[in-house]
Amino acid sequence: MLFRWRTTVVSAAAVMIAALPVGVRSAAQAAPPDCPSLYVVAIPGTWETSDKDPGKGMLANVTNNLPGDVRTDYVAYAATAFPWEGDVYGRSKAEAVNRARGMISAMALHCGATRFALLGYSQGADAAGDVAASIGTGLSVVPANRVALVGLIADPRRSPTDQLIGAPVGGAGASGPRVGGFGWLSNRTYTFCAPGDLYCSMPNGDFAGRIGGLLVQLSNPDPAQFGNYQREVSTLVTDALAAGGVGLLDNQINRQEYDQRRKQINDFLKSGIHQSYPRYVVDSNGDTALTWLHDRLAGIAGS
Repeated sequence: MLFRWRTTVVSAAAVMIAALPVGVRSAAQAAPPDCPSLYVVAIPGTWETSDKDPGKGMLANVTNNLPGDVRTDYVAYAATAFPWEGDVYGRSKAEAVNRARGMISAMALHCGATRFALLGYSQGADAAGDVAASIGTGLSVVPANRVALVGLIADPRRSPTDQLIGAPVGGAGASGPRVGGFGWLSNRTYTFCAPGDLYCSMPNGDFAGRIGGLLVQLSNPDPAQFGNYQREVSTLVTDALAAGGVGLLDNQINRQEYDQRRKQINDFLKSGIHQSYPRYVVDSNGDTALTWLHDRLAGIAGS
């Protein structure tokens, strides 16, 4: 009886194994020939690219001449900021997020062993950071362990707790930190913010500026993110009340303060700080933000 039971179990197992699709057994043995070992998805900044005129912008200095079996694709999207350009910032960013997710998803499904790197500058960093956050918190189609690096330059959603490379900067991104952070990708996500870049280092006490940054994000609200929006608004209100309440906010939006703010923003835009990252040195070796990221990617690609 025992012998017949063992024979039945072994036979059943053999039938089940034989019935498995060939792909299940062979997927781990050999990847398709068109699968890179590292897939880099790069999202340029505002006005660096568009649907009609795809461009690489500043990030080309990061992805050029990488060693090994690397494929790099750039996300072309509206990359606009103002309604009269055709798309408000929120819709433009959402387009970048959705396209980046689609590219990563397609590669992940086709190439089971390929690792990923995600790069972004300015509005592109805003989008890339959101994609990275969804992966790091388990809300994406690719597991976090397949992402080797995330590089965010001038991220409007930079958090003071993000892994900053370069000189310390105050405040946070103009649109406020992401709720939940980067999760399992926190130790592989690097952010760069040049001192004085208001996009990624809005002073904590500038509540009018923070409200403006939040309104930019809400220019195309995502119903799935309403819970996060509520938490962000609650944090901003709590901070404002702790710092001085409605009177402080009123002081920040009066005529004199408005004129000073307009001058501050104009001076910032003229300074070129936001475009300084090809020259912005971030370590004692003399590496700029772009060469630092390039060298880190090259080490991953060559490993």
